[in-house]
Parts: sequence; structure tokens; C-alpha cells
Amino acid sequence: MTTVKEIEKAIAELPPKKRSVLRSWFDNFEATCWDKQFEADVKSGKLDTMAAKASVNFKTGKCREL
Repeated sequence: MTTVKEIEKAIAELPPKKRSVLRSWFDNFEATCWDKQFEADVKSGKLDTMAAKASVNFKTGKCREL
């Protein structure tokens, strides 16, 4: 199994163009992971309390529309 240290070393040895490709891939990977987690949280109801509180705050003038 590859360790984090081995991955760090391999990344440090990449030429700038390949690091750029890796960075782009990783940014997309992280965004996809975040989207999946957000969707799972929404479906499970995990965000319902926060959404209800935000709605109340908006209706009572404690925040404004962007």
C-alpha cells in the first residue's frame, strides 16, 4: 500500500505541468466528493434544522437575499 509520505514525495518530484494536471484532477475529485456528501446529507434530513432556521431568519429580517 502506498503511504501518504510516498504520495507526497511523488508529487514533489512532478514537473510543474504534471502538478497542474494533478491539481485540476484533485480539485474536481474533491468537488465531486463534497457534492455527494451534501446530497446524502440533504436526503438524510441532516440539514433540515439548519434550513428551517435559515428560513425563519430570512422571514424575520435577520438576513437578506443575495
